[in-house]
Amino acid sequence: MFDRRSFLKLLSSGATLALVPSAELLAKTPGKRYAMVFDVRRCTGCLSCTVNCSIENNVPEGRARTAVVQQTVQGKKGTAILSMPNQCNHCENPSCVKVCPVKATYKREEDGIVVIDYDRCIHCMACVSACPYHARKADPTHQVPPEKCNFCIHRVQEGLLPSCVESCIGGARVFGDLNDPTSEVYELVKSNKVYTLLNKYDTRPNIYYIGLPEVLNEEEILTTNPALNQR
Repeated sequence: MFDRRSFLKLLSSGATLALVPSAELLAKTPGKRYAMVFDVRRCTGCLSCTVNCSIENNVPEGRARTAVVQQTVQGKKGTAILSMPNQCNHCENPSCVKVCPVKATYKREEDGIVVIDYDRCIHCMACVSACPYHARKADPTHQVPPEKCNFCIHRVQEGLLPSCVESCIGGARVFGDLNDPTSEVYELVKSNKVYTLLNKYDTRPNIYYIGLPEVLNEEEILTTNPALNQR
Protein backbone atom coordinates (compact mmCIF):
# COMPACT_ATOMS: atom_id res chain seq x y z
CA MET A 1 0.00 0.00 0.00
CA PHE A 2 1.20 3.55 -0.72
CA ASP A 3 1.74 5.90 2.21
CA ARG A 4 0.13 9.32 2.33
CA ARG A 5 3.09 11.17 0.80
CA SER A 6 3.23 8.78 -2.16
CA PHE A 7 -0.47 9.17 -2.83
CA LEU A 8 -0.34 12.96 -2.74
CA LYS A 9 2.59 12.86 -5.14
CA LEU A 10 0.55 10.57 -7.40
CA LEU A 11 -2.33 13.04 -7.40
CA SER A 12 -0.15 16.09 -7.99
CA SER A 13 1.45 14.47 -11.03
CA GLY A 14 -1.89 13.37 -12.45
CA ALA A 15 -4.39 14.82 -14.86
CA THR A 16 -8.03 15.72 -14.58
CA LEU A 17 -10.19 12.70 -15.34
CA ALA A 18 -12.59 12.98 -18.27
CA LEU A 19 -16.23 12.90 -17.25
CA VAL A 20 -18.12 10.75 -19.76
CA PRO A 21 -21.57 12.11 -20.73
CA SER A 22 -24.31 9.65 -19.73
CA ALA A 23 -26.08 10.18 -23.06
CA GLU A 24 -23.00 8.80 -24.81
CA LEU A 25 -22.68 5.84 -22.47
CA LEU A 26 -26.34 4.91 -22.66
CA ALA A 27 -26.60 4.98 -26.45
CA LYS A 28 -28.32 1.79 -27.56
CA THR A 29 -26.34 -0.98 -29.23
CA PRO A 30 -27.51 -4.28 -30.77
CA GLY A 31 -28.14 -7.11 -28.32
CA LYS A 32 -27.13 -6.82 -24.69
CA ARG A 33 -24.28 -4.66 -23.45
CA TYR A 34 -22.95 -5.93 -20.17
CA ALA A 35 -21.09 -3.45 -17.99
CA MET A 36 -19.92 -3.01 -14.43
CA VAL A 37 -19.88 0.05 -12.17
CA PHE A 38 -17.33 0.45 -9.37
CA ASP A 39 -18.44 2.93 -6.70
CA VAL A 40 -15.15 3.55 -4.89
CA ARG A 41 -17.01 5.37 -2.11
CA ARG A 42 -18.52 2.05 -1.08
CA CYS A 43 -15.49 -0.20 -1.57
CA THR A 44 -14.12 -1.30 1.81
CA GLY A 45 -10.97 -2.88 0.44
CA CYS A 46 -11.95 -6.23 1.97
CA LEU A 47 -10.71 -8.07 -1.15
CA SER A 48 -13.56 -10.58 -1.09
CA CYS A 49 -13.94 -9.87 -4.83
CA THR A 50 -10.39 -11.02 -5.57
CA VAL A 51 -10.59 -14.07 -3.34
CA ASN A 52 -14.03 -15.23 -4.49
CA CYS A 53 -13.18 -14.65 -8.16
CA SER A 54 -10.04 -16.77 -7.81
CA ILE A 55 -11.96 -19.58 -6.11
CA GLU A 56 -14.90 -19.44 -8.53
CA ASN A 57 -12.65 -19.53 -11.61
CA ASN A 58 -9.86 -21.71 -10.21
CA VAL A 59 -7.28 -19.01 -10.91
CA PRO A 60 -3.59 -19.90 -10.37
CA GLU A 61 -1.63 -18.11 -7.65
CA GLY A 62 -0.34 -14.69 -8.61
CA ARG A 63 -2.67 -14.29 -11.60
CA ALA A 64 -5.82 -12.84 -10.04
CA ARG A 65 -8.42 -11.71 -12.58
CA THR A 66 -9.57 -8.75 -10.50
CA ALA A 67 -7.51 -6.64 -8.12
CA VAL A 68 -7.93 -3.74 -5.70
CA VAL A 69 -5.28 -1.05 -5.30
CA GLN A 70 -5.47 0.83 -2.00
CA GLN A 71 -4.21 4.38 -1.59
CA THR A 72 -4.05 6.76 1.37
CA VAL A 73 -5.99 9.99 0.77
CA GLN A 74 -5.53 13.20 2.73
CA GLY A 75 -8.70 15.26 2.46
CA LYS A 76 -10.20 18.26 4.23
CA LYS A 77 -11.75 16.04 6.90
CA GLY A 78 -8.66 13.90 7.50
CA THR A 79 -7.07 10.75 6.15
CA ALA A 80 -9.01 8.05 4.35
CA ILE A 81 -8.33 5.00 2.18
CA LEU A 82 -9.24 4.97 -1.50
CA SER A 83 -9.81 1.44 -2.78
CA MET A 84 -9.51 1.24 -6.55
CA PRO A 85 -10.76 -1.97 -8.26
CA ASN A 86 -9.39 -2.91 -11.67
CA GLN A 87 -9.98 -5.75 -14.14
CA CYS A 88 -10.70 -6.36 -17.82
CA ASN A 89 -12.74 -3.40 -19.08
CA HIS A 90 -14.58 -5.35 -21.80
CA CYS A 91 -13.92 -2.47 -24.17
CA GLU A 92 -16.01 -1.56 -27.17
CA ASN A 93 -12.75 -1.17 -29.09
CA PRO A 94 -10.46 -3.70 -27.37
CA SER A 95 -6.76 -3.48 -28.18
CA CYS A 96 -6.26 -7.10 -27.10
CA VAL A 97 -8.50 -8.34 -29.92
CA LYS A 98 -6.51 -6.44 -32.53
CA VAL A 99 -3.16 -8.01 -31.65
CA CYS A 100 -4.25 -11.65 -31.29
CA PRO A 101 -2.63 -13.50 -34.24
CA VAL A 102 -5.12 -16.38 -34.17
CA LYS A 103 -8.30 -14.51 -33.16
CA ALA A 104 -8.49 -16.42 -29.89
CA THR A 105 -9.56 -13.22 -28.13
CA TYR A 106 -12.80 -11.76 -29.41
CA LYS A 107 -15.78 -9.65 -28.37
CA ARG A 108 -19.11 -11.47 -28.26
CA GLU A 109 -21.67 -9.84 -30.52
CA GLU A 110 -24.62 -10.87 -28.37
CA ASP A 111 -23.52 -9.17 -25.14
CA GLY A 112 -20.17 -7.40 -25.59
CA ILE A 113 -18.15 -9.64 -23.25
CA VAL A 114 -14.51 -9.99 -24.31
CA VAL A 115 -13.49 -13.62 -24.02
CA ILE A 116 -10.59 -15.97 -24.73
CA ASP A 117 -11.02 -19.16 -26.75
CA TYR A 118 -8.70 -21.33 -24.69
CA ASP A 119 -8.55 -24.05 -27.34
CA ARG A 120 -7.41 -21.59 -30.01
CA CYS A 121 -5.01 -19.51 -27.88
CA ILE A 122 -1.34 -20.16 -28.66
CA HIS A 123 -0.08 -18.58 -25.40
CA CYS A 124 1.96 -15.87 -27.14
CA MET A 125 0.89 -13.29 -24.52
CA ALA A 126 0.71 -10.48 -27.11
CA CYS A 127 -2.62 -9.42 -25.61
CA VAL A 128 -1.06 -8.95 -22.18
CA SER A 129 1.22 -6.12 -23.28
CA ALA A 130 -1.46 -4.66 -25.57
CA CYS A 131 -3.94 -4.05 -22.74
CA PRO A 132 -3.43 -0.51 -21.38
CA TYR A 133 -5.28 -1.45 -18.18
CA HIS A 134 -2.81 -4.23 -17.25
CA ALA A 135 -5.86 -6.43 -16.79
CA ARG A 136 -4.41 -9.61 -18.30
CA LYS A 137 -2.12 -11.78 -16.22
CA ALA A 138 0.47 -13.66 -18.24
CA ASP A 139 1.64 -17.21 -17.74
CA PRO A 140 5.43 -16.68 -17.45
CA THR A 141 6.03 -20.13 -18.92
CA HIS A 142 3.80 -19.49 -21.97
CA GLN A 143 2.25 -22.92 -21.41
CA VAL A 144 -1.35 -21.80 -20.80
CA PRO A 145 -3.48 -18.79 -21.81
CA PRO A 146 -3.39 -15.54 -19.83
CA GLU A 147 -5.95 -14.95 -17.09
CA LYS A 148 -8.55 -12.20 -17.31
CA CYS A 149 -12.06 -11.36 -16.13
CA ASN A 150 -14.86 -12.66 -18.34
CA PHE A 151 -17.69 -11.39 -16.11
CA CYS A 152 -18.07 -15.01 -14.87
CA ILE A 153 -19.77 -15.82 -18.14
CA HIS A 154 -20.72 -19.29 -16.92
CA ARG A 155 -22.72 -17.70 -14.10
CA VAL A 156 -24.25 -14.92 -16.20
CA GLN A 157 -25.55 -17.47 -18.70
CA GLU A 158 -27.45 -19.11 -15.81
CA GLY A 159 -28.95 -15.81 -14.68
CA LEU A 160 -26.49 -15.32 -11.81
CA LEU A 161 -24.26 -12.36 -10.98
CA PRO A 162 -20.47 -12.47 -11.41
CA SER A 163 -18.82 -13.86 -8.30
CA CYS A 164 -17.11 -10.56 -7.42
CA VAL A 165 -20.45 -8.71 -7.47
CA GLU A 166 -22.28 -11.31 -5.43
CA SER A 167 -19.57 -11.34 -2.75
CA CYS A 168 -19.08 -7.54 -2.49
CA ILE A 169 -20.10 -6.72 1.08
CA GLY A 170 -20.14 -2.95 0.48
CA GLY A 171 -22.27 -3.06 -2.65
CA ALA A 172 -19.49 -1.27 -4.52
CA ARG A 173 -19.82 -3.46 -7.63
CA VAL A 174 -22.92 -3.38 -9.80
CA PHE A 175 -23.32 -5.48 -12.97
CA GLY A 176 -25.97 -5.42 -15.65
CA ASP A 177 -27.12 -4.60 -19.16
CA LEU A 178 -26.63 -0.97 -20.17
CA ASN A 179 -29.19 -1.49 -22.93
CA ASP A 180 -31.84 -2.21 -20.30
CA PRO A 181 -33.25 1.07 -18.89
CA THR A 182 -34.71 -0.84 -15.93
CA SER A 183 -31.34 -2.19 -14.80
CA GLU A 184 -29.49 -0.86 -11.76
CA VAL A 185 -26.31 -0.33 -13.76
CA TYR A 186 -28.22 1.83 -16.26
CA GLU A 187 -29.68 3.96 -13.47
CA LEU A 188 -26.28 4.43 -11.82
CA VAL A 189 -24.66 5.59 -15.04
CA LYS A 190 -27.57 7.89 -15.76
CA SER A 191 -27.71 9.47 -12.30
CA ASN A 192 -24.04 9.93 -11.35
CA LYS A 193 -20.81 11.49 -12.51
CA VAL A 194 -19.18 8.56 -14.27
CA TYR A 195 -15.56 8.17 -15.29
CA THR A 196 -13.75 5.71 -17.50
CA LEU A 197 -9.99 5.28 -17.45
CA LEU A 198 -7.37 5.97 -20.13
CA ASN A 199 -9.74 7.57 -22.62
CA LYS A 200 -6.77 8.65 -24.74
CA TYR A 201 -6.48 5.08 -26.04
CA ASP A 202 -10.03 5.14 -27.46
CA THR A 203 -10.78 1.67 -26.15
CA ARG A 204 -14.23 2.79 -24.89
CA PRO A 205 -14.35 0.61 -21.76
CA ASN A 206 -17.46 -0.86 -20.15
CA ILE A 207 -16.11 -0.51 -16.61
CA TYR A 208 -17.31 2.74 -15.03
CA TYR A 209 -16.15 4.48 -11.87
CA ILE A 210 -18.13 6.61 -9.44
CA GLY A 211 -16.47 8.63 -6.68
CA LEU A 212 -12.91 8.91 -8.03
CA PRO A 213 -10.82 12.03 -7.32
CA GLU A 214 -11.14 14.36 -10.28
CA VAL A 215 -7.35 14.52 -10.58
CA LEU A 216 -5.61 11.16 -10.80
CA ASN A 217 -2.52 9.67 -12.42
CA GLU A 218 -4.32 6.83 -14.19
CA GLU A 219 -1.23 5.22 -15.70
CA GLU A 220 0.59 5.04 -12.39
CA ILE A 221 -2.29 3.80 -10.27
CA LEU A 222 -2.98 0.97 -12.74
CA THR A 223 0.60 -0.25 -12.41
CA THR A 224 0.65 -0.07 -8.60
CA ASN A 225 0.92 -3.44 -6.90
CA PRO A 226 -2.58 -4.50 -5.83
CA ALA A 227 -3.45 -5.06 -2.19
CA LEU A 228 -3.70 -8.78 -2.92
CA ASN A 229 -2.05 -10.30 -5.96
CA GLN A 230 -2.93 -13.88 -5.25
CA ARG A 231 -5.38 -15.97 -3.29
